[in-house]
Amino acid sequence: MVKLRLARFGAKKHPFYRIVAVDSRGKRDGRYLEQLGTYDPMQNPSVITLIADRIQYWQSVGAQPSESVAQLLKTAAKAPVSK
Repeated sequence: MVKLRLARFGAKKHPFYRIVAVDSRGKRDGRYLEQLGTYDPMQNPSVITLIADRIQYWQSVGAQPSESVAQLLKTAAKAPVSK
């Protein structure tokens, strides 16, 4: 099963996350199928960047988002789009 979840990058106590499509049996920071966006909680306000069409594609073929990614997707949907 394919999951959409966070892979942690960044230094100790300064996390930076990639939103990735990954086989659910894989490790948290292991090999992933595709990078779908980023999440930087250290900036104020937090910065979420998404590749929306690829996220829709993965969800259309049955990928399930983790709880944290689902919350980020909901937050990003509510935020105004800046150009």
